[in-house]
Amino acid sequence: MDANEKTLTLFATRVRQMILQYKDTKQENSELYAMVDERDAKIKELEEKLAQAQHDYNSLKMVKMLEITDGDMENAQKRVSKLIRDLNKCITLLSEK
Repeated sequence: MDANEKTLTLFATRVRQMILQYKDTKQENSELYAMVDERDAKIKELEEKLAQAQHDYNSLKMVKMLEITDGDMENAQKRVSKLIRDLNKCITLLSEK
């Protein structure tokens, strides 16, 4: 084998190695893109769950505020009724004198 044949053989070998390395890199790149797409989908799903949880929390907070308001209303009505009864007692006592 002369020097030209050795050079051509070496060149052909290097080209085949580069082609194999290119195929491996391309496969790895495809796998990485698939992982990124999967992670993006997971992030989107978690963001949607977070938004739903925040909405639910705000709704529960609103309901809790309304419950407190209703309870306060009942207490206020009871206190007003008691004050009216006490006032009626005072008026009755004053009328008797």
